[in-house]
This record gives sequence, structure tokens and C-alpha cells, in this order.
Amino acid sequence: MDPYPLRFRPLLKQTIWGGRRLGELLGKPIGDGNDFAESWEVVDHGSDQSIVENGPLAGRSLHHLILDHAGWLLGADATQRQFPLLLKYLDCNQVLSLQVHPDDKYAQNMPVPDHGKTEAWYVVASEPDSLIYAGLKPGIRREDLAEAVDAGKTAEMLHAFHPEPGDCVFIPARTIHALGAGLLVAEIQQSSDTTFRLFDWNRVGEDGKPRQLHIEESLNITNYTAVPISPSRSDPDVSDWQVLVGCDKFKLRS
Repeated sequence: MDPYPLRFRPLLKQTIWGGRRLGELLGKPIGDGNDFAESWEVVDHGSDQSIVENGPLAGRSLHHLILDHAGWLLGADATQRQFPLLLKYLDCNQVLSLQVHPDDKYAQNMPVPDHGKTEAWYVVASEPDSLIYAGLKPGIRREDLAEAVDAGKTAEMLHAFHPEPGDCVFIPARTIHALGAGLLVAEIQQSSDTTFRLFDWNRVGEDGKPRQLHIEESLNITNYTAVPISPSRSDPDVSDWQVLVGCDKFKLRS
């Protein structure tokens, strides 16, 4: 089959912190409700699958395309049996939990193996008081973080800043982070859905109970030697493509 541009059906996710801007600003086909949090644009992760909407491959999942057309999609020397990245939009109507994702080594040794999760965000829209939490403040040790969690002061241990549209934020695996309220971002990440929640702002879910936390796992996998993370952005005076993030998992250009 001759290659052609593929258009995938967005996979919409509803959670407690979502809103309606995926439809209002991005034109995604959301329904009723004020909790549309994520639109997964390209995904091949278990039962979460992008479905082709156009051309002769319409109705096929991305996973089936990888199995049948890996050379076309990933290159002649491709050996992957899964598309390695996940692309999504997030509407953060409320602040997300403070969380951390494992690296590949830890994730592949879990009872249900998964990929690690290194990710990057491109800020599409933000409110004047929006914050991003990205990494620990300098000098914070495991025991400091554990004491802060016990005292309900987890957020005080994290580096935070106000992002502007056009900012790019790189979040390597093992970095504690959270997107704040009022942000609309595009995200590229490894194809993983493994998240350990360290703190969830004392809120409760739809069942009236606090959402599950993973405090010990979070404390164990956090990178305590990493420097606080700051945003980057492209130079408006440069006309060529610019690399905003370059790592062993992906490159993000603007």
C-alpha cells in the first residue's frame, strides 16, 4: 500500500480535573459535562487505540498498522511492535495531582510491565495565576520530602513557575510534577499510563473518597539530584525549525 497522511479519531478522557476547552478552543467532539480532561491524538497502548478515520485504512487501529506496516510508519529497520509515543492535549480546569512517573527500568519490572514515562508539554493557553510544578527545590532530600508529605506541605518542596503560551517544559521520568489550573497544553510522552500520585490536594473523587495515593513508590523513584526545571521557548528571530526538547525518547521542534 502506498503511504498517505493518516487522520486519527481523538480518544477523549474525562476526569475530575477536566473542563470544556478541548471542545471550545480546539474543536474536539466533546459531549455534555464539564470534565473533559484529555484528548489522546495518537496512542497505541493496550485497549487505548487510535483509529484511522480516512483512506483505505479507515477503521484500523494504530497497533494493527504497526504490526502490518511498521516499515512505512517507523522506518525500514524498525523492530518495535508498539508505537512508542503518545500525543495528547490536556485541559487542566483544576490542578492535577503532584505525581511522578517511573523510568523504563522500574516500569518494566512492575507486576504489569509498562514503559517508563518521559514527557514534554507545550503550553497552548494559560491563565494569569496558572502554575506548573516541575522538580524539587535545590537540596531537598528523601527524608525532607517524606516529612513534608506527612505534614501536608508537599507542594512547598517543589519548584514552581508561571508558564506563558509558547513555553515548552521537559519532564524526564522520575521528576515530581503537576500541571496547574487554567492550563491547556499539548503533550508528547512515552506510550505509558503509569502514574504514582504523591499528593492530590486533599480532594475527593466522584465517589466521595480520596483518590488513591502511591506515597512510598513516589518517594522511592524520585530523582533527588536533578536541578529544578524551567521552561524553554523558540527564538522568534530564527526562521528555521528549532529543537525545544532532545532526548533519547523523542525530539520536539518548533
